[in-house]
Amino acid sequence: IASGQRQDQEDPCKTKSKVVSDVTYCDRYWECINSQPELYDCPNGLVFAGKHRGVTEGCDYPWRSNYCEGKQLANGPISTEHCDWLYGIFGHETSCTRYWTCWNGTATEQLCIGGLLYNENAHSCDWPENVDGCQKHPLCNEDANGNVPLGKSCNRYWQCQGGYPRLQRCPAMLVFDRRSLRCVVPPTEDCDIPTTPVPLEYEPEQQQQQQQGKVCL
Repeated sequence: IASGQRQDQEDPCKTKSKVVSDVTYCDRYWECINSQPELYDCPNGLVFAGKHRGVTEGCDYPWRSNYCEGKQLANGPISTEHCDWLYGIFGHETSCTRYWTCWNGTATEQLCIGGLLYNENAHSCDWPENVDGCQKHPLCNEDANGNVPLGKSCNRYWQCQGGYPRLQRCPAMLVFDRRSLRCVVPPTEDCDIPTTPVPLEYEPEQQQQQQQGKVCL
């Protein structure tokens, strides 16, 4: 393999790390083995990020950085059920709130919580306004910007924003009223006065999260 090196390819045996990226292909790298450069492929779907970097064997998801800028892939995709490549993070076929993490061709279903949707571009869960092409959530069919009770919970509820629900919690010592659909002073027909107040050190953080529109779990 060493004989196939391009003249401008860096020699890993002359570097401190003993590992260097391939000059042409971003999913290949060279490692110094027994004082000789040996060529290796990253696991399918990953590209070389550097020694001790990435998710495995010095290789990482290609979208995490500009690893492939000015380079090309040496290997095409090897697909399995739900996985476009053996390694990667991929959108669900039928759901906007679920996605697949693939590791060596084995897919594990993941769920976005708190009213978030899977963003194909960011490869992570994101606010609905940043995700195009997904239908509104059925929880918010009646009122795209109203509040919805969460089961029998007395202090948590869904807040619909633009047709998508976000999990919210009433401030300390207040309860969610299923009739007025807002946080009120207890008791209500369904909820008594809370017996255990929310710790004081929690309140500022909780209030700040609500102001910033973050999910309160």
